[in-house]
Amino acid sequence: MTALVPEFAVSDIKQSLEFYVSVLGFEIKYQRPEEGFAYLNIGAAELMLDQLNLGRDFNIDEKPPAHPFGRGLNVQIKVDDLAPMLNAIKTGGLKLYLPLEEKYYRKDDVEIGQSQFVIADPDGYLLRFCQFLGTRPVSK
Repeated sequence: MTALVPEFAVSDIKQSLEFYVSVLGFEIKYQRPEEGFAYLNIGAAELMLDQLNLGRDFNIDEKPPAHPFGRGLNVQIKVDDLAPMLNAIKTGGLKLYLPLEEKYYRKDDVEIGQSQFVIADPDGYLLRFCQFLGTRPVSK
C-alpha cells in the first residue's frame, strides 16, 4: 500500500479521466462511477480523482472550490520516460504550464538531476512530471 495518495476534487470526472488516462498514460486501478471516483496509477505513483457533488466532498467551508483548484500546490510525479507523455500532450494540442527543462537540486554533497515539465490538469492542479537524470557533485 502506498504511504501517500493525493485525492483531487474534480469538476468533471469524464474530462479528467480523458486527460489522465488518454493523454498522460495513467491506468485506472479501480473506480466507482456512481460516486464519480477513480483510483489511478502511473508506474509507482498513485492518484485519486473524485467528482464534486457526487458522494462525499471535502470542502472545509462548505463552499464549492474556485477554479483553478489546488492553488499553491504542485505534485511531482516520477516516470521512467517523459517522451510518450510529451508527444501525447503535443498531439492533443495542450499547453505546458512550465516547459521541459533539466534541473539539478542539491541534496547534501550531491546534486540530483531530473528532466521535468509542469502541466495543469482540466481543473488547474499543477502536475510536475520528472525523469531521473543521475547525480553529480555539488557545483561550486
